[in-house]
Amino acid sequence: MTDDERKNLDAQDEEQQETPAQDEGDQDAGPVEEESAESPVAEQDEAEELEEAPAEKKKDVIPGADLEPIAVETDERPLSAEEQARKEAEEEEKARREAALTGDADEEEAASRAPAKIEGDARYLATGKRKNAIARVTLLPGSGKIEINGRPLEEFFPRPLHQTTASQPLTITGYESSVDVRARVHGGGVSGQAGAVRHGISRALIEVDPELRGELKRRGFLTRDARAKERRKAGLKKARKRPQFSKR
Repeated sequence: MTDDERKNLDAQDEEQQETPAQDEGDQDAGPVEEESAESPVAEQDEAEELEEAPAEKKKDVIPGADLEPIAVETDERPLSAEEQARKEAEEEEKARREAALTGDADEEEAASRAPAKIEGDARYLATGKRKNAIARVTLLPGSGKIEINGRPLEEFFPRPLHQTTASQPLTITGYESSVDVRARVHGGGVSGQAGAVRHGISRALIEVDPELRGELKRRGFLTRDARAKERRKAGLKKARKRPQFSKR
């Protein structure tokens, strides 16, 4: 054999050896391509499942259910003597109305001690004030009749709240059926006049029985409430209200 023939045979052998290797490589590349083709689809399915799962959980869970409630402490402002007296008057009037509706007798609390006896010709004078109202009160022995500026209590104070406010000292001390009250009131409004009558009756009761001072003082009936409407100032709309600012 010549050298050319040997070279041809060697080239043929090399070609035969390379072709099986290429076939094997092509076979191996097939599954890899299939796996790579399948992998994006699988990843999409998994992502969709993961997205659906939290959505379902979010629907079931109430927002803020895991938060702890905050306890808010409300600091109640203590009532003043005047506010406490007004509150008691409203409660007494409410109880009286409920008793009248149900037909029950109005049961008043018994006084801690018996009322002092007043002589037939005794007169006890006192002056009461509230806001701009001034009341000159006279206590004398009687059966509990109250006259203000020559008119009965129910006529002068049509509202039950004002009636209860004016007669509160007599009811608490137990003198509502043993003394008559005559008062002259001027100035202020209806609410201020009722407070002035109560203040004057309380001061007159101390003249009758000094032992009542502690109870009346505790309820704030002897305190002169100096609160009044503040006067209007020049250049202002009211006491503190200013006109709206205008730049031009």
